[in-house]
Amino acid sequence: MADLSRPSGAGRTSASPTDPPPPTTGRGDAASAAAPVSDAGRDAAASVVAPSPDADTAGRGAVTAGVPVRRAAGARPLASLAASGVLLAAMLAALLIGAADIPPGKVALQLLDWLPFVSADSGLAPVEQGLLAEIRLPRVLLGAIVGGLLAIAGAGYQGVFRNPLADPYLLGAAAGAGLMTTMAIVFMKGDETALPIPAAAFAGAIGGVLLAYALGNVAGRGGGTATLVLAGVAVSSFLTAIQTFLQQLRVDELQRIYAWILGDVGGGWSQIALVAPYAVVSVVIMLLHGRLLDVLSVGDDEAVSLGLNVARVRLVVLLAASLATAAAVAVSGLIGFVGIVVPHVVRRLAGGSYRTVLPLSLIGGAAFLVLADLIARTVLAPAELPIGVVTAFVGAPFFIAVLRVTRRVET
Repeated sequence: MADLSRPSGAGRTSASPTDPPPPTTGRGDAASAAAPVSDAGRDAAASVVAPSPDADTAGRGAVTAGVPVRRAAGARPLASLAASGVLLAAMLAALLIGAADIPPGKVALQLLDWLPFVSADSGLAPVEQGLLAEIRLPRVLLGAIVGGLLAIAGAGYQGVFRNPLADPYLLGAAAGAGLMTTMAIVFMKGDETALPIPAAAFAGAIGGVLLAYALGNVAGRGGGTATLVLAGVAVSSFLTAIQTFLQQLRVDELQRIYAWILGDVGGGWSQIALVAPYAVVSVVIMLLHGRLLDVLSVGDDEAVSLGLNVARVRLVVLLAASLATAAAVAVSGLIGFVGIVVPHVVRRLAGGSYRTVLPLSLIGGAAFLVLADLIARTVLAPAELPIGVVTAFVGAPFFIAVLRVTRRVET
């Protein structure tokens, strides 16, 4: 499978006709040749081989080992602070603005009154306070959690596959969740006490990823990422076909199924309690593997020569990213483009080191989905757009722009 981020050949050193061809060692060399070597990966590899700030990276020319790492490390706190400010502003805007006619000033006073050691009389009626506490606040928090999980999962997948077009649904999480949700609606006939939709979606997402991973390992005998991607495509197509067949058995439930597919973050505090443990575990694991993903970006053979257990890193990050995706899908449905758009924007603004990309994708994804939900519930108020429609309006043109830039780089 071609790597869409492969750089052009302009800058390669041409070999002499008398020079012997370089030795090959099998599939690992092919993967290394096809995958782009990012600056962040060179920096991470250099910091392992030559930790001295004045030493040049071995085999990479005049790239100073320590300087880029120090510059990225110094920029991370500032970038994180700026991204956190954007997220806070987005959450405040989402809390202050809504279809209900509540003055934003009174909403702000009520939020202050809920803070410890702060007393502020908002003048809101009990019904208005309940609307703010039980509808707007959990909706904003759930949107932030889901957006952050999808974005950091997308960044993790892109790091593992060394492909900027990878997304959280690449290995069958969406198809598995959609199939199990359809089964819950069709066979339980709307009775969620036997099989709640969030539980069905979570189990389906995890099952789809595990099936794709098992199929990829069997087909490729532990092979490279291309085999795993093909397995994910095959599993997704098969599960989607079953889902489409089951939908025809209950045509009267199609609207409910499609509403779930298009996504919604209007769940309450119970949904937040459901997703929070999985969110914490998956996010912590991925953040701890940021430096290892930088090393992995230089290619399998070079990463192995630096002492990295490539298979273990891939497996752990894939499992953590899949857990984050499954948790997000379980409480929100299928919301597209977050896992592609946000990591791309982060790389443009803050560089390609995964020690920076992962945390900033988490924060940026949260802000992006909170703003998307704000648009979804206000643009046609009092009616609401599915949040997936809003993210598609933003993500589809962005995706096309990325493809155009990638094609220009290849030519």
